[in-house]
Amino acid sequence: MGGQLIGLIAPRRYRVRVSVQTNSSALLDAARTGDNAAFEALMAPHLRALHLHSYRMLGSYHDAEEALQETLLRAWQGLGGYEGRAPLRHWLYRIATTTCLKTINRRGREPITTTLDVAWLQPYPDALLDQLTDPDADPAAIVDRRESVALAFIAALQLLPGTQRAVLILREVLGWPAQQVADLLDTTVPAVNSALQRARATLAQPRTAAASPATRPHSARERQVVDAFLRAWHARDIPTLAALLRDDATLHMPPQEILITGRDAVAEFFATVPADGRLDLIQLVETRANGHPALAAYLPDDTGDCRGYGIMVLTVEGGQVTTITGFPDATLFAAFDLPTAR
Repeated sequence: MGGQLIGLIAPRRYRVRVSVQTNSSALLDAARTGDNAAFEALMAPHLRALHLHSYRMLGSYHDAEEALQETLLRAWQGLGGYEGRAPLRHWLYRIATTTCLKTINRRGREPITTTLDVAWLQPYPDALLDQLTDPDADPAAIVDRRESVALAFIAALQLLPGTQRAVLILREVLGWPAQQVADLLDTTVPAVNSALQRARATLAQPRTAAASPATRPHSARERQVVDAFLRAWHARDIPTLAALLRDDATLHMPPQEILITGRDAVAEFFATVPADGRLDLIQLVETRANGHPALAAYLPDDTGDCRGYGIMVLTVEGGQVTTITGFPDATLFAAFDLPTAR
């Protein structure tokens, strides 16, 4: 069944064959008898949230995909032991969290001291985030959700030990009471509160503190900056490109531990490194990631075709680009529903 289950649910698009049964109790009973369609329908309402939870825990889209599949497999195998004392959602979060903690432990115990050390960091498509947004939600809640997936916050989370990371996400992002978090992690409320305090203290340090709030997503100001960036890029207009950068703008390209700091240094990089400075040869296609504008880059190959190379995520503040995080990984294009060639 394990091999079959991996193919049952495609986590990127979350397309499921919904059973004609709609009663959750009936679905649960049917799934316990081995009804695959019932299991899919039972899991369907939780897939997106579990995937995003795994991404926050792991900081990697690909690792979150694997964690979700393992979570589904473990849920299938353990469904007979689910007694219904807690909501199914909580039971699934318990499985997902412990799955992610195992992944974190497998990564090794070398201390991560700065976000530059987070070699596995990957962006998360806004198209999937939008599917989780309740149109009737309070505006403040929508803002909180955006901040909880901002790339800087996801990177900072990776500096926390696994348990502290889980506590912070469950308590402050998902809003779970301390007792529920303690139950999920098989610990005590004082231990949860202590872990939360330590996690807050770490994230408050200058090396991990998030930058000032970014320009409101989809605002006219953000649109102007992105349009100007694209025009300057395709025209190889380095002075204009530089003018769009804040004085202290940074460029980082995980998994490399390289940080280029300052407007002039970033502009010099663009003038000399990508395609030897021939920016006009690189096609950029707009997308969005982690609540930020993003650009997918296509580079020409020896045949003249443009192949997907990577994705740049921009943070725009006060009408200027403050951070550029580049991910030279063409395997991300499928997650963003982008073609691998143009």
